[in-house]
Amino acid sequence: MGMTMSEKILARHAGLESVEAGQLVICNLDLVMANDVTGPPSIKEFEKIGKPVFDANKIALIPDHFQPAKDIKSADLAKAMREFAKKNKIKHYYDAGRVGIEHVILPEFGIVAPGMLIIGADSHTCTYGAVNAFSTGVGTTDLAVGLATGQAWFKVPEAINVKLTGKKPKNIGGKDVILTLIGKIGVDGALYKSLEFSGEGVRELSMTDRLTISNMAIEAGGKAGIFPFDELTKFYVGCRVDYEYFPVAADEDAKYCKFKRIKTCSSVAAFTGKC
Repeated sequence: MGMTMSEKILARHAGLESVEAGQLVICNLDLVMANDVTGPPSIKEFEKIGKPVFDANKIALIPDHFQPAKDIKSADLAKAMREFAKKNKIKHYYDAGRVGIEHVILPEFGIVAPGMLIIGADSHTCTYGAVNAFSTGVGTTDLAVGLATGQAWFKVPEAINVKLTGKKPKNIGGKDVILTLIGKIGVDGALYKSLEFSGEGVRELSMTDRLTISNMAIEAGGKAGIFPFDELTKFYVGCRVDYEYFPVAADEDAKYCKFKRIKTCSSVAAFTGKC
């Protein structure tokens, strides 16, 4: 039996030849990310472990929620991040003056790349699936363990194959696509599942569209939202990523959730229904 894109990335990072949905695996991480809301409590839990960070080059700290600081509490959150980053020589730390939205900075600065496995203490960490990575949000303690060990456990998710077809009208954007999908399958339609996008309609989507769609996979309960590696992805990361990366593609006989096809009024896509 073949594997989905998500399964291939998890298998590779678990050091296994193959995995299947429902399997529990421990994986080595390529990147651990936190912001100024989730970072400080994770740092407190990390300090209880009593170990150094696993790799200062594989941690991203981006204080974007309350920066510039609006009050003393906000400033204290940023201070905790700043002190931790300085103490541990964190490479990807973006302080006031060069900070921005975390989910924009990581892909734009080439910190995330195809085939990577990423966790972040933010529900929209699934954004980076746009560049063919498996990325997902985690809680405070999982992030703390990731900071210390560079590992996390996963239950391999089932995958939903969302086939995009047709030509994209000029007035249709990525947000229209994902909202249409969520409207069809429901806010829990992809609960702990990976949304894997495929079909000729993928070529109609810009990288901005893909980032938006992957970002909102969580709004359908998704564990991740991931796009295939194609010429657009290659061009996008080629302008930004300066290290070797390893894209993945789903096998032709990969196992997906079985769906009843649902027609939509949009000419950009035909979506499948709920499991």
